[in-house]
Amino acid sequence: MATDNIGLDQIRSALSAAGDPWEAGVTSLSSLSFAEQQEHLGVTPPPGEPNVEEIAQRWPQMQDAIKTAALTAVGAPAAYDLRDVGGKNFVTPIRDQKNCGSCVSFGTVATVESTLRMQRNDANLAVDLSEAHLFFCHGRDDGASCSAGWWPQKAFDAFKSKGVADEACYPYDNGLAKQDCSGLCSNWAERVVKITGYTALTGQPAQIKEWVSTKGPVSSCFVVYQDFFSYKSGIYKHVTGGQAGGHCVTIVGYNDNPGYWICKNSWGTNWGEQGFFRIAYGECGIDSWLNHRVDSIANTGWQTNCRVTGLWTINQDRNAWVYFEGLGWRKISPDNDNIFFDMLAHLIAAKAAARPVNFYEENSVIKQIYVF
Repeated sequence: MATDNIGLDQIRSALSAAGDPWEAGVTSLSSLSFAEQQEHLGVTPPPGEPNVEEIAQRWPQMQDAIKTAALTAVGAPAAYDLRDVGGKNFVTPIRDQKNCGSCVSFGTVATVESTLRMQRNDANLAVDLSEAHLFFCHGRDDGASCSAGWWPQKAFDAFKSKGVADEACYPYDNGLAKQDCSGLCSNWAERVVKITGYTALTGQPAQIKEWVSTKGPVSSCFVVYQDFFSYKSGIYKHVTGGQAGGHCVTIVGYNDNPGYWICKNSWGTNWGEQGFFRIAYGECGIDSWLNHRVDSIANTGWQTNCRVTGLWTINQDRNAWVYFEGLGWRKISPDNDNIFFDMLAHLIAAKAAARPVNFYEENSVIKQIYVF
C-alpha cells in the first residue's frame, strides 16, 4: 500500500517507457494529498471476501486470459457505446461523489439509471436517483459510511428489497453534509425505483459485452493505483505507483480495437475524458472483480399511451400476462377474481381493436387500467 503522492514527471516517464498508452495531467484529484485521493474510493470487502490487496495480486495472473476471452467473444458487435446508440445517449450525466467513500452507491445507481432507460427504450427518460438515499440511509443501516465504504452486493440487495428514491427526495450534497437519513423526504416510499434482481458476470468478458450491447451497463469494481488519479485521456494501463484501494464504476461500452472498456466514473467532469475513462481489457481487475448486471427494473407508476401486442396465460388461477410494445411483459394483478377478469377482458378488447391503454403498475404488476 502506497503512502505518498507520485509526481507527474514520474508518471509521464513511465508512460513513455510503456509507449504512451494514455495521457497524464492535472486533474481534479491529482493535486490532492494521497489520503484525500483515497477518500474518493470506497470498496470495502466484508469478512470472507478477498481484500483489495489480494485482488491486486490476482488480476495480473488473469489478465491475458481475460483479454483473450474478450477479443475472441462471438455474437456481440466489435464495438459498442451506450452513449451513442444510433445517435441516442442512454447514459445519465456524470456525478461527483466528492471526498466520501460512496463509489459503490454511485456505480450502482448509474447502472440502474441507464438500465431503466434501456428497458424503456427512451434515451431522454428523466431519471435521476438518489445516491444519498442508497448510501446514507440503506448503506448506513448496513455499516456504510464515507470512511468505511460499502459493498456492491449490499447495495443491489437494498435496491431490490427497499428501492431508491429520486435525487430531489434526498440530494447528495445534503446527504454528504448530514451523513445520515434525517434529510430524506417524507413520501420516499412512494417514489422509489426497485430492481427485480441482479446477476454476477465476474470474469466473463464475453457475457459483459453481450449484456452491454443488448440490455444496458454493467457495474464493476477494480484496483486503483496512484497513477490513475492523474488520468486525462487514452486507454488506461497501470504504469507506476502503488495500490490506493478499490473503486466501483459502471461499464457503458467497449471496443475490441485495440481492446478496452468504456467506463463512467463518479469524480466529476474535470477528471478523465469529461468524467469517463477507457481501460484495457483485463487491467486492474476491471472485468474480473465484482461485475454485476441489473436483470430488470420493477416498475411502479403510470404508463401512458401503450399498445397491447401480446397476451399469455396458463392453467393456473389468476396467472396472465400482457405484452406492451416498447415496454415488455407485465403481470395482471391477481388480487381477486373480479379485478383479474375485468382487467383481462379490457386488455383483450384493447388488443383486438388496437386501442391505446394507460395503466398503473406496482413493481411491474398492473393494478389499474384505462382504455381509450
